This record gives sequence, C-alpha cells and structure tokens, in this order.
Amino acid sequence: MRIVRLNKLDGGKALAFVDIETDEGIVIKGFRLVNGQNGIFLASPNEKGKDGNYYETVFVPRHIKSQMEKLAIEEYNKIK
Repeated sequence: MRIVRLNKLDGGKALAFVDIETDEGIVIKGFRLVNGQNGIFLASPNEKGKDGNYYETVFVPRHIKSQMEKLAIEEYNKIK
C-alpha cells in the first residue's frame, strides 16, 4: 500500500487530502487527514445524503485503516 497523492491544506481541521493505492493496484481517492480532539486521524471518503448528513462511501476494515492512517500521517509529517 502506498500514498499516491497528499495535498496539504491550510487552516481548518482538515490537514490534507490523501489518495491511497492498495497492493492490488486499486486507487481510493478522497481520504482526509483530520486534526480531531484525540489527535490526527484518517477519515474515509464520504458524500452528503438527501437528509443533509454525511455518509462514508468506502468501508475499510479497522486493521487495514490503521495501516493506512499510519502511512498517511508519516507522509504528512515529511512535508509538514
């Protein structure tokens, strides 16, 4: 798994947009690194529903998402 794009953002809670390529070659676009109350975390891509709430469009198992998060935070810290 690798980061194929990391665009740093200025201001706000969102720190960067991240695109990740899996070992199988699938690129998932639209992850966000967010500075939350308990530290930096990786938020899955989402879209706004008709009811005005946001819903995740990509569901990743917890153990894989933690690997993605670690990878994204390491990459973000390189360009910080």
